[in-house]
Amino acid sequence: MGSTAAARTLKYRAFTTPDGGPDSGNPAGVVLDAERLSENDMLSIAADLGFSETAFLTEITDRSARIRYFTPRAEIAFCGHATIASGVALARQGAGPVIELRTNAGEVPVEVTPERATLTAVETAVEPLDPSTLSELLEALRLTEADLDPALPPAFIRGGNPHPLVPVRADALARLDHDADAVLTLQNRQGWDGTVPVVHRVSEHRFFSRNPFPRGGIREDPATGSAAAGLGAYLRHGGHVASDAEITVEQGSEVGRPSLISVTIPSAGRIRVTGTADELGAGSSD
Repeated sequence: MGSTAAARTLKYRAFTTPDGGPDSGNPAGVVLDAERLSENDMLSIAADLGFSETAFLTEITDRSARIRYFTPRAEIAFCGHATIASGVALARQGAGPVIELRTNAGEVPVEVTPERATLTAVETAVEPLDPSTLSELLEALRLTEADLDPALPPAFIRGGNPHPLVPVRADALARLDHDADAVLTLQNRQGWDGTVPVVHRVSEHRFFSRNPFPRGGIREDPATGSAAAGLGAYLRHGGHVASDAEITVEQGSEVGRPSLISVTIPSAGRIRVTGTADELGAGSSD
């Protein structure tokens, strides 16, 4: 499927909702046949598009591709919603039904159809969050320890990118109004390329999530697949869900882009993240 033709820039939205209309989902750029683009070209295209992430695909075949992800500011190892968007884009060109994507975070198999994709996340990890780091993070989020969910302790999670996870009470999530400069300073110092997921458990299998992301050049990310994968690993690690559970993560309503992420949590092995995607438009990059 790959070629030496000019790169093709597609605009997608991923993790759309069944009834959210054209504003649902998280926008992502998907640049196909990006062989001739330099790293600076990729960064420039990502900045021009202005989405939280843009995916650049090379070495495309019916069953595999190399993929890199750029925010408007820098390259990152992985991006869940751009992976879902890329999987659907490739399926619409005849690829699949399973595509092996080679990311900087590792191999990511993606089951694809022209409407939805399921990625198998790279190996996840869950670690304690240092108390002093948590204290500084809460201050940057304009939250206090009283806002935390006593049943779900904060943690550091990895689901392709590093994320500090902050489970909170419902009222704390609703009034979240973080200090973007302070969050960015902390992200830069800690090397957190991912978002800062602030989550509330609505019921056993349903979560609301908000994700400040100043390091990605935006105030808040509408849908974050790597954070959802990390959340799944966290719930399994702490025994907070039954074996072989499925959860939904609702995100993005506060920024006008309601999104829905489905997470499959096996009793052992890699977490799976599913979402739908649709194209916004297309252009070209020479």
